[in-house]
Amino acid sequence: MTLLIIAYLGGVLTILSPCILPILPFVFARAGQPFVKSTLPMLAGMAATFALVATLAAVGGSWAIRANEYGRLAAIVLLALFGASLLSPRFASTLARPIVDLGNNLVNASGSGRTAPTVRSALILGVATGLLWAPCAGPILGLVLTGAALQGANLETSFLLAAYAAGAATSLAVALSVGGKIFAAMKRSLGLGDRIRQVLGAAVLAGVAIIALGLDTSLLSRLSYASTASLEQAVLDRLHARKLAAAPSEVASNDATIVAADAKRPFRSDLPVEGYAPSLDGAVEWLNSKPLTTEELRGKVVLVDFWTYSCINCIRTIPYTKAWAEKYADQGLVVIGVHSPEFAFEKKIDNVKSAIGDFKIGYPVAVDNDYQIWRAFENSYWPAAYLIDAMGQIRYHHFGEGNYGRTEKAIQDLLREAGSEMTASAPVAPDAKGVEAGPDLGNVRSGETYLGYEQATNFSSPEGLQADAPQNYSISKPGLNGWGLSGTWTVGKDQATLDQAGGGITYRFSARDLHLVLGPGDEAKPVRFQVKIDGKAPGADHGSDIDADGNGAVTATRLYQLVRQSGTVTARNFEIRFLDPGVQAYAFTFG
Repeated sequence: MTLLIIAYLGGVLTILSPCILPILPFVFARAGQPFVKSTLPMLAGMAATFALVATLAAVGGSWAIRANEYGRLAAIVLLALFGASLLSPRFASTLARPIVDLGNNLVNASGSGRTAPTVRSALILGVATGLLWAPCAGPILGLVLTGAALQGANLETSFLLAAYAAGAATSLAVALSVGGKIFAAMKRSLGLGDRIRQVLGAAVLAGVAIIALGLDTSLLSRLSYASTASLEQAVLDRLHARKLAAAPSEVASNDATIVAADAKRPFRSDLPVEGYAPSLDGAVEWLNSKPLTTEELRGKVVLVDFWTYSCINCIRTIPYTKAWAEKYADQGLVVIGVHSPEFAFEKKIDNVKSAIGDFKIGYPVAVDNDYQIWRAFENSYWPAAYLIDAMGQIRYHHFGEGNYGRTEKAIQDLLREAGSEMTASAPVAPDAKGVEAGPDLGNVRSGETYLGYEQATNFSSPEGLQADAPQNYSISKPGLNGWGLSGTWTVGKDQATLDQAGGGITYRFSARDLHLVLGPGDEAKPVRFQVKIDGKAPGADHGSDIDADGNGAVTATRLYQLVRQSGTVTARNFEIRFLDPGVQAYAFTFG
């Protein structure tokens, strides 16, 4: 309810903003007309059209922008005809019949025709006016659309936009009521009805020209009273201040420090504001740190990194994340890893602790087993990085691995913006080895492949996958990116479990690296295995988790690097045979 009131008040304040100026002539053209049949339908059409177009902008992204541009062009043409009709009623009669009818309706809507104004004509005018007004967005409207982009557009978004439009319509109705009395008095005393109509027609055409030339958002925004937008911003600031009122006292101190720093430093990053960072509440446990909140992190630049420990893409970003945490800690950067599991075994706290130890991660990690932080950020990717500035606003995000230079530049910009006097330095260049080394993207022709039946693809064993039941499988020579099982396996939703020793997995792949997520099974006993490539020991092409003879053991549920081709990357036949039963196989990944 509070947000609805805020949005409504923001709409009311729009009457003082220059963005409303281009449509005022169209509104005041209703002066002296019946409120119920003329003014109310026009304002309702304007508000409804604005709310609809703005909702589409929140939902449809670039498509809606294109659609709105077409609607804007149509509205300009429509209202140009309206203005010309006000100037010269004879002009309408020279047009083709459909255009004449529309022009006459609009003329009647303005009160210059001989028939009584109709609800339909007023509604048409309101729709056209709403299409023109929709591109004009103040701070409150920007907040609504940004929130919709980050959290997903929903019914609340439409309600907020409708409340904003209703507020603007209310203030316009009041202005029109006063203006109507003035115009009526002028008509009675001076008999200047025709001249008023012509002046309004000229004003309409001038407004159409301003909008068509794009001056409604450039020239008008430079007017001295454009500072009325600060009234809307003040309302927003009061709203956010209320949300953060429960923050501890040191937060207020941090805010004061930031304001003082802002007054002294000229630097301002050009990174856009994507919205306020959501809560970090919901983690089932915090590792390497006490629980942290977005409120107590105010004054710091925060990198939130979504990851899961068996994801190869996440693993390859860890060296950079660690390097940034170490390099910029003294400058005010806080790195927080949010571990959101993909597989059930990644929900085990001990497994996460072991992975943190193996990767030597020292920064705080929030264990997000219930995906509450994941959903709060509306995240959909592993890995995903979000940069939060010292004021608690998201200013940058990146999905997937790579693009490290740009991410580090964003970190530096936000630290400088927060008051750091750091000097320019070369980007980090961690010495990543083994499974953490970057992929050979130019030679990757194989993609992530799941072994559980829910997402399994390209399964080549002639028996076909049997869900949740033991089955004796066989495989000979799969095609490229085909795979199969040999021996007795039970294939579950997320993984395949070996029931008897001697079973194996075969995959025809083309990539420098081959990884396989494996676990020792419910009994947690080590499972020995042997890898062959094209029927031979891998030799120099062995991965970091096996030796040159292809020998290795599954001791924990994690990602194992089994192949790293040392020479020219070509398509190869991979085969792994398990000497003990109970192993669980989850997914192949490549690099």
